Amino acid sequence: MKVTIETRVTADFARVWSAWNTPEDIMRWNSAQDDWHTTRSEVDLRVGGRFVSRMEAKDGSVGFDFGGVYTRIVPQRAIEYRMDDGREVLTEFTEQDGGVHVKTTFDAESENPPEMQRAGWQAILDHFKRHVEASR
Repeated sequence: MKVTIETRVTADFARVWSAWNTPEDIMRWNSAQDDWHTTRSEVDLRVGGRFVSRMEAKDGSVGFDFGGVYTRIVPQRAIEYRMDDGREVLTEFTEQDGGVHVKTTFDAESENPPEMQRAGWQAILDHFKRHVEASR
């Protein structure tokens, strides 16, 4: 099953693309809840390159690596990757009226209900939007 999330970021395209792909930015926006954070991020933005983000509860009780390999990159248009568990993800960037529409479609995993996954990924995307708009 595919799940889609999306938002519109009021910022210039270059800033949106940079914030999506720069480890220092990723560590500032990549969390679904305020009691989580990303402690490490690595990005090798090229087909066959790896990415990984270390996501942890702020109290140190639990954490995990979220990573994969880039399978297709269309600069400032789309990024596709395969997560380490084999699921596929596509994020598309479209310029729109003084902003950028960001849309991510991903394969749902089987442990949690798709709606729960959508809510978590959407919360991260909402943090991304707030981060970019606050840092313009």
